[in-house]
Amino acid sequence: MDGMVQLQKNLFGYTDSLFHEGFLDDQFNQLEQLQDEKNPDFVVQVITLFFDDAERLLKELTTSLSQEKIDFKRMDAHVHQLKGSSSSIGAQRVQKACISFRDFCTEQNVEGCLKSLQQVKHEYSLVKSKLQTLFKMEEELLASRLSDLKVV
Repeated sequence: MDGMVQLQKNLFGYTDSLFHEGFLDDQFNQLEQLQDEKNPDFVVQVITLFFDDAERLLKELTTSLSQEKIDFKRMDAHVHQLKGSSSSIGAQRVQKACISFRDFCTEQNVEGCLKSLQQVKHEYSLVKSKLQTLFKMEEELLASRLSDLKVV
């Protein structure tokens, strides 16, 4: 039982740090509230869809910025979509990076767009790594609970 209590403490501490460091905002809590016994993997499923969507959009943006003639309107639409999906899961730092990216799209500032794309990619890879760690910790806690139930 002590191991489970420690896992729980670690999980709460880690989750708290994600909010404290600005990786996640209250939207993530709201997402978690939609999860229940009928759909225990809801958050993981939604976040996985976000990862797939974000990676597709980041590839599109990378391709767009490598073109000789850049379609800033199309690029802005992709950044807007990424901003919306990151906002919907509570990935606050990705969302904020997208806001300045959109400003550079409006100004048609190639250099600013290139820097912003690197910043968005950086924030995305950080939040992806942190969420994957969070899900692993949740899995360990669940496995510990299940093994405790079997012992009883």
